Amino acid sequence: MSLIKFLFLLLSLITFNAEAAQDDDFLAARDAFRSGDAAKLATFSQRLRNTPLEVYTAYYQLRMKLDTADISEISAYLARPDDTPMIDKMRSEWLKSLAKKQQWELFERERPRLIAEDTELACYTLQSRIKTRELLSDVRSLWLNAKDQPSNCTVLFDAAISSGVISQQDIWQRMHKALQAGNVSQAKNLAEHLTGSRAIPSGALDRAMDNPGRYLDKQTLDNASLGQRAVALFALQRLARLSPDLAADRWGHLSAHFSDAEQQYFLGWLAFEAARKQDPRARKWFKQAGSSQLTDQQAAWRVRAALRVQDWPEVLAGVNAMTEPQRSESAWRYWSARALQATGHRDEALKIFLPLSAEHTFYGQLSAEELGDTPVLSATPSSYQPGTRELTAMEQLPGIKRAIAMYKMDLRTDAMREWNWLIRNFNDHELITAAEIAKRHEMYDRAINTADKTVLVHDFSLRYLAPYRTAMREHLQENGLEEAWVYGLMRQESRFVTSAKSGVGASGLMQVMPSTARWIAKKLGLKDYRESLLHQLDTNLMLGTYYMKNMLSSLDDSPVLASAAYNAGPGRARRWRSDKPLEGAIYAESIPFDETRDYVKKVMSNTVYYARQFGAPPRSLKARIGTIAARTGDIPLTDDKSPGGSNDR
Repeated sequence: MSLIKFLFLLLSLITFNAEAAQDDDFLAARDAFRSGDAAKLATFSQRLRNTPLEVYTAYYQLRMKLDTADISEISAYLARPDDTPMIDKMRSEWLKSLAKKQQWELFERERPRLIAEDTELACYTLQSRIKTRELLSDVRSLWLNAKDQPSNCTVLFDAAISSGVISQQDIWQRMHKALQAGNVSQAKNLAEHLTGSRAIPSGALDRAMDNPGRYLDKQTLDNASLGQRAVALFALQRLARLSPDLAADRWGHLSAHFSDAEQQYFLGWLAFEAARKQDPRARKWFKQAGSSQLTDQQAAWRVRAALRVQDWPEVLAGVNAMTEPQRSESAWRYWSARALQATGHRDEALKIFLPLSAEHTFYGQLSAEELGDTPVLSATPSSYQPGTRELTAMEQLPGIKRAIAMYKMDLRTDAMREWNWLIRNFNDHELITAAEIAKRHEMYDRAINTADKTVLVHDFSLRYLAPYRTAMREHLQENGLEEAWVYGLMRQESRFVTSAKSGVGASGLMQVMPSTARWIAKKLGLKDYRESLLHQLDTNLMLGTYYMKNMLSSLDDSPVLASAAYNAGPGRARRWRSDKPLEGAIYAESIPFDETRDYVKKVMSNTVYYARQFGAPPRSLKARIGTIAARTGDIPLTDDKSPGGSNDR
C-alpha cells in the first residue's frame, strides 16, 4: 500500500471515529435534556462546542431554565443565524413564556421576528393588543378560521362573544363545522354559548354520536327548536355514514320537520355518503341537495358519482359549481376538459389540456396524452448539473451538516425538520444541489422531496431515484414483475428508506405489514421466518414483490387494481369496480379512501417516469391504467385468502 493511500485511510478512520464520538455525545446530551439532568447536559454540551450540533445543546440548556433565564442569554441565542428551526422554536417558546407572565412590552418587541406562528401565539398576540372593538374583529376572524382553540384563546373569544363581535350565528356556524368533522367535543364546548332556539339540550350530542338510531327513535320533532333539529340532523348524518339505506328510510319519515335549507343540508350528506359507497342513488340526492350548501368534499363526490356513469354534462355542471380554489385543482381541471371534449367543445377543452400538460402529475400526463404529446420525462437530462464547487460549498453549510448527522443517528424527524427549514427558500439550482448531496449520503427521501420542489429547472433522475436495483433484480425475475411499476410503488411507499415504519406497523422499503409478511412466509415455506427479518433489505423485497405478484395475478393483471389492493386490501379493490367496464382513470378518481386514491394515481404516474428512465418501450399512462373490468358476483367484505393493505392496518 502506498504511503498516500495509507494516510488517506488513516485520515478517514480518524474522521469516522470523531464523528461517531460526536454522535454519542449528542445522543447523551439529548437524553440528559429529556431526563432533566442539567449537570450531565452541561458536560456533553461542553464537548459539542464549536460543532454544528451545539445549537441544539444550547437550546436544551436554555429550555430547561426558560422561565428564570437572563434575558441577555435568550437574546444572545436568538441572535444566532436562523439557518436552523431551533432559533424560531426558542423564540416561539419564549414568547409564550412572556405572554403567560403578561410581559407584553418584551412580547411585542420580539413577536415580529417570529417566522412560524401557531394558533396559541396568534391568540397571545391579539391578547397583547386587545383594546378596541376593531381588534376584536380580528378575534372573530381567528374564531372562524382556527381548527383548534388553545386554552389561552378562551379569554379573547369570551370577550368577543360578550361584546357581540362573535354573534350567535358565528357560534352556530362553527358548531356545524365541528359536527361535520365529527368533533363532538368541540361542538359541545361551542354549544355552551348558544341560547334561545339555538340552545342544545344537555347530553344530546353524546347520545346522537353514540347511537344515532336510538336517539332518533326517542325524539319528537313536532315544533322542534333549531338546536333540537341540529342534533337530529347530526344523528341522521352519523346514520348515513353507517348506512345510507337506514338514513334514507328515516329521512322519509322525518324530512317534513325540517326547513328547506336543512333538508338540502342533510341531502348533501346523504348523497356524499352514498357516493362514497358507490350507491347509484347518490346522483338523485345530489340534485335534490343543490349546490349552494355542498362542502368541498361533497362537491368532489358529486362529480365522482357522475364520472362513474360518464354523465358528462353533470360532470361539467359539478365542476363549475365548485369554489374557485377547488375548481383550479388539477383533477377537476382535467375532468372539466374531458367533459367539454365529450360534449363537443373540443376547443375549450384544449385551452385546459394545454397548460395542464406542462404539470408533472397524473393529470398532467393524461392531459399531454390527450394532446398527442409526450411530457418531459425522466430521460430528459437536467439543464443544470451542480459542479464540485457548488456541492462542496453547500455541504459545508451547518444546516446540511446537522441534517446529515441526525439522519445517521436515525433521528429522522429532527433531520427532516432541519433539512426542510434550510431549503425552504432555495431556488431551483440550490434545490438540485441539495438533492444531489442528499442522494450521495443515501438520504433518498430528502433527495426526492427536494428535487420535487423545483419549478422551472428539473432533474428527473433525482426525482425518481432507483437505488437497490441489484438487490431487486432476482425478485423481479422470480415474480415476473415490471421493474418500473415496482419502483413506482416503492417510491410512494417508503421513498426508499429501509428503516421506514408507518404508524400502523408496515415496515421497510415495501412497507409490508407483519400480518401480511407472516402470510407470505407461510406461502413461501419460510420455516425460520421471524418478524425481525422484515426489516432486512432482501427479505423485505422478497415479501413485497411476492405480494405485488399475488395481487396482480388475482386482479386481472391490472396494476391499478393491484396498487389499490396493496394499499387498501384486495377485497376493497374488487368492490370499488363498477357493474360495467370502467375507464382506469375514473376508477382511480372514485376510490373512496383519500389516501388510496392519491396513492394509486401517484404509483401509476411514477411508473411512467421510471419506465422511461429504465429504457422500457414507450407506453402511455392511459394504456397502462387501461379499463377496469366489471364487478362480477358478490364481493365479500373481507378477503379470506390474503390480508389487506395499509388501510386495513
